[in-house]
Amino acid sequence: MDSLIAAAARALSTGDALGALKRVALREDAPALALRGIAMAQLGEHGKARELLRRAARGFGTNEELARARCKVAEAEVALVVRDLTWSPRALESALLTLEARGDRVNALHARLLAIRRLLLLGAIAEAERALVRLDTRGMPPSLVAIAELVTAEVALRLIRTRPAREALERAHEASRRARVPALIAEVEQARAELDRPAARRLRAGSERVLRLEEVEAVLASGELVIDACHRTLRGGTLEVSLARRPVLFALARALGEGGPEGVAREVLMARAFEVRRPNESHRARLRVELGRLRAVLAPLARIDATKTGFVLTPHAAHPVTVLLPPIEGSQASLLALLSDGEAWSTSALALALGESQRTVQRGLAELEASGRVHSLGRARARRWRSPPLTGFTTTLLLPVSVPGGY
Repeated sequence: MDSLIAAAARALSTGDALGALKRVALREDAPALALRGIAMAQLGEHGKARELLRRAARGFGTNEELARARCKVAEAEVALVVRDLTWSPRALESALLTLEARGDRVNALHARLLAIRRLLLLGAIAEAERALVRLDTRGMPPSLVAIAELVTAEVALRLIRTRPAREALERAHEASRRARVPALIAEVEQARAELDRPAARRLRAGSERVLRLEEVEAVLASGELVIDACHRTLRGGTLEVSLARRPVLFALARALGEGGPEGVAREVLMARAFEVRRPNESHRARLRVELGRLRAVLAPLARIDATKTGFVLTPHAAHPVTVLLPPIEGSQASLLALLSDGEAWSTSALALALGESQRTVQRGLAELEASGRVHSLGRARARRWRSPPLTGFTTTLLLPVSVPGGY
């Protein structure tokens, strides 16, 4: 490695992209192309960065497998930044195996972190948690240690484990200070601030209260019946039932939970579950069927009793029903939460992350754009979507979580 290449690499490691470009901007050899690509990525020129990294990978010889693997990892990072979630994880896994076989622990760790971050964007929290076990940050540069701790904290937050998240963020804070990379320090501070922002609203016995994530964790661990409108689940003690794929049943459960001990009228239940203004006999028959299904789901946790005018939800435990509501309402809350990360998302990436069809996502984006909450960049297949950050609360409970099964 010549002196200019070494100097450019050192500049990039501290976040000095312009300093790196000054040394290799006019060179066309493969190592210089790779460093130029990384520098352009740091400057936000992601399209140019991907082109340079691909040219660099082609420019390395057949005996330079390690260099090509490093280019693949860098290209995967750019793809993650531009929210191109369609890139093949197999290519990253192949590069990772090459890096480990050649003893490049630093870039191998970087590749593992990229794979976990992709899983988090897709809502595959369980897979991300399993992948964390394989991380080894001993002897790694402080910048990578900080990123690893940030990823660890994010997994803990998505699983609503606030104490491990705080501990990981403290370790990330110390590592980022040692790394002295301003962008990394700012990212860690932003993550730490998230823990003290409102995360949800609790509705219990007719009164509403805003909760931080730690308080949400306490509610979920209390053993009382919790109707979680953030994740569309029913929780009680050690039992958790997902209704994410059964929206009608969850709408009924939520309406009954919000109705409290007084119960809910049949007309209200039909309006909430079936979205009808003037219910008829067919709706009444369907309500009886859906309530029968909900009774079977809720049997270990509570019973549903009929009243003169409607139905009432009564938990088996001697606790009031708690309803956890998201900080913002609406069917597009998860869409807004994804877009508020400041990156430009494609429609296909949003659909992949949410587990929805592109047509459904397009309709949601059209509604949000009409209300001025998101804006688009580019046209046709190059079109990307952005939204201003959602200030005042954390989006942790709004982010999608993949549901492997369902009732």
